[in-house]
Amino acid sequence: MTFYDDIYPFYTVQRTPFIFSSRLLTIILVFLVLAVSLLLILPGIRGKSRLFWTFRIFSLNFTNDWAEARMTTKATYKSFSNAVVNAEIGLHVGLYGINVTLKGNPVVQFNETIDYNEMFTWHDTIEEYEEALEKGLPNPILYIAEKFTPSSPCGLIFQYRYSGRYASATLWTAFCCWMLANILFSMPVIRYAGYMVVATAAFIFFSMISFTTIMNVPQCVFYIGTDSFETEYSHSFWLALATGKHMNLHIDFACFALEFIIPSPTVTNSNDFQASCAPSLGFLW
Repeated sequence: MTFYDDIYPFYTVQRTPFIFSSRLLTIILVFLVLAVSLLLILPGIRGKSRLFWTFRIFSLNFTNDWAEARMTTKATYKSFSNAVVNAEIGLHVGLYGINVTLKGNPVVQFNETIDYNEMFTWHDTIEEYEEALEKGLPNPILYIAEKFTPSSPCGLIFQYRYSGRYASATLWTAFCCWMLANILFSMPVIRYAGYMVVATAAFIFFSMISFTTIMNVPQCVFYIGTDSFETEYSHSFWLALATGKHMNLHIDFACFALEFIIPSPTVTNSNDFQASCAPSLGFLW
């Protein structure tokens, strides 16, 4: 205990740092406010089916099946053991990491339930791989996870991490364009809403192009037991393609066709246009 009780007269008070990132907290609060605001105004907006399109574009960023591979084989179960299990092995690649699954066939073998689902993210791959080693996870999971570490000669983490990063950024841009399009659809500016839908579809396609760059480099083959497999495009990739295609072929075509057929309602009188034409364009409204 000092004369000043550990507070010096010519220096600021020493403060304990906050245990949570204030910058991340600010970002979370901003997006929560925007999400709550959107939910509050949705009941008064025509075309509530567009909410499902909003959810579809938003969810593409967080799914773990942009690419996947799976097979059923016999493999060594764990290190320092001769036990061989018959199991289905799956690899699911997302924009932020991978999921490795191992499910026994049958599930119970050697008096143990074999049903694993392990997540490895791009920014913590080394730490999570070391934790998997400490936990003694089955050999097939460790083998696949090791392929995605920076020290692996395959270099998969660099291919998938950078392609996923740019694909995620363009998807977030597409989501922002779609939100602007919904705002413009609720105002008498249908033509410009169509432009924003074009931008939304374009950025979705850009995200797909970014992710497809991983297929332009030599693929790393996974050998487990006597079998092997490679990753292929999966559900989220084809869902992104279908979403962008639908926006271009249906919504954009309807907006620009109506611009030439009945230009005044599409530009100056959105309410009358919705009342007269919306029944025949349910996919748009």
